Amino acid sequence: MNDLIQTVAVYALPVLFAITLHEAAHAYAAKYFGDSTAYMMGRMSLNPIKHVDPFGTILIPILLYFSTGGAFLFGYAKPVPINFGQLRKPKRDMAWVALAGPAANFVMALIWLLVLIGLKVSGQQGEQDFFVLMARAGILTNLVMFAFNLFPIPPLDGGRILTSLLPNKYAYKFAQIEPYGFFIVMALVLLKVLYFWMTPVMTIASSALQLIVSPLLFLLN
Repeated sequence: MNDLIQTVAVYALPVLFAITLHEAAHAYAAKYFGDSTAYMMGRMSLNPIKHVDPFGTILIPILLYFSTGGAFLFGYAKPVPINFGQLRKPKRDMAWVALAGPAANFVMALIWLLVLIGLKVSGQQGEQDFFVLMARAGILTNLVMFAFNLFPIPPLDGGRILTSLLPNKYAYKFAQIEPYGFFIVMALVLLKVLYFWMTPVMTIASSALQLIVSPLLFLLN
């Protein structure tokens, strides 16, 4: 129980930020490209309550934590309502709206990395310090969300991006798997097939983050 409390305390803020800004980014991008549906419904908001799904964000992760001993965690927020027909160029703009969520997670991972560097530079924080653990949790959480949501199966963001890029004939056929996409993804997660996607994408994203902060690290050394 103590381990659970510590894990929740360390991950609570990073997860709330990751989910909230991911969904708000979708809403903002949709409004920018012509669809105000999410904005009118109050989803272009930094208030976590607007995006948290009691079942998908809270109950499922807790049940999975206890049932798997923390080995497997999965959750989701309330999807942002988007009327793709309202976008100025629906097929093209769909990709930008979908990409906004993972892009927000990448930026947040960068911010948490900068926080971690700041903590290390201060020299007052050990490896097991609460805020160091939180910063590491922020980086990991956002890299996981970045990679997971880019998996090319609808309704995940990667699936919508791929649908946008495919020729119309194939895009229509590919989009028809969306009602089954959640179950396909869950099966791939349980079979650990998705790790073959997650690991390289997270590694590439992590390397990109290190490259971005390398000038700062050079100046600090």
